[in-house]
Amino acid sequence: MFTGIVQAEGRIEQVIEKEADVCLHIAAGTLDLTDVAIGDSIAVNGVCLTVVERDAHTFVVHVSAETLRCTTGLRAPGPVNLEKALRLSDRLGGHLVSGHVDGVGEVLCFEAVSDGCKRLDILAPHALSRYIAAKGSITVDGVSLTVNAVDKDDFSVNLIPHTLKVTTLKYLVPGSRVNLEVDLIARYIERLQEWENA
Repeated sequence: MFTGIVQAEGRIEQVIEKEADVCLHIAAGTLDLTDVAIGDSIAVNGVCLTVVERDAHTFVVHVSAETLRCTTGLRAPGPVNLEKALRLSDRLGGHLVSGHVDGVGEVLCFEAVSDGCKRLDILAPHALSRYIAAKGSITVDGVSLTVNAVDKDDFSVNLIPHTLKVTTLKYLVPGSRVNLEVDLIARYIERLQEWENA
């Protein structure tokens, strides 16, 4: 589990093809890897991946063809948001994030609004729209954000200067694709309702 509070901006330095899968060599940036063991999980742009190798400043993850199929941003070198897995003793600063991406959205608009803040409008896959609610939580490329408004399949979030500074969201432009994970609570509520109505 994760919180959606990005701990560092890293960079995919090398992508090695392994048949339909890939291995990513990732520079960890300021992320402290001293307590990371082989087999631990790190969220990379919101995708929970397992560390298979590491040294003091880099780590390697194996990404399956299925994960590549339902995510974006893991096929080429570039900046990525990083977060180590949550410990039970850690503060939950964002919201509960599984690292299992639900779908890929498209940036519609990314514009300054006031005091260094920016509004980000995203088109979500239609199947996910029912889980996105105003004032609810959503994860965009691993970043926990509060939904400001929803209009059918489009939703808006506000990014404060700190979030822009410490995450890769500052690089987005209209047409960019982003990993989305909806709030777990919304999914469980839907499942409970299905069970009660069965």
